[in-house]
Amino acid sequence: MSPRTRRSYDQYCSAARALDLVGDRWTLLIVRELLAGPRRYTDLHADLPGVSTDMLASRLKDMEQGGLATRRRLPPPGAVYVYELTPRGRGLLPVLQALGAWGEAELGERRPTDAVRAHWFALPLLRAIDGQGLVEVRLEEGVFHLHAGSEEGPVYGDGPAPGEPDARLVMDASTCTAISAGELSLADAVHAGRVEVSGDGALAKELRSL
Repeated sequence: MSPRTRRSYDQYCSAARALDLVGDRWTLLIVRELLAGPRRYTDLHADLPGVSTDMLASRLKDMEQGGLATRRRLPPPGAVYVYELTPRGRGLLPVLQALGAWGEAELGERRPTDAVRAHWFALPLLRAIDGQGLVEVRLEEGVFHLHAGSEEGPVYGDGPAPGEPDARLVMDASTCTAISAGELSLADAVHAGRVEVSGDGALAKELRSL
């Protein structure tokens, strides 16, 4: 079966060419999820509430054809297929960060229909951290970890940090939302006692000294 033809803006413009690849609904949110590293299809579907199975499969195929993602089979005992970003796909991190910063003003109050996952706060918090290291973040909604300053590999991950983190941050949802919306800096949140910092790494010591 020949690959399906994707729609194009047919404009000799780098922005138009970029939107040919990532402008479809759900594509950038799939990138957001894959910035956590290899993910199974079922995990992606669970963390993208509202996307249909057909739509997710279609977008992943488009991303493979566009050189943004690959699909591979894990060795035993896993023996399952996972999707992961290519270097080209990971290069969308600053695009997502800029888009997230631009959209901070649109957050407002959480609507009753809004889904939420703890790790959706990962990229906004990553923008707020000025430093490098492994950071574990604990919220009421769950636990995730960040690879601050990392230029390769996963940007963040769901669940506790693999190994001893350089810093642990504990905060409530309202504080995390305020930081994500740009209403409160991480430094001010730490200084006000709204973020509890622990750990012996240089990053933890730096945050405690703010």
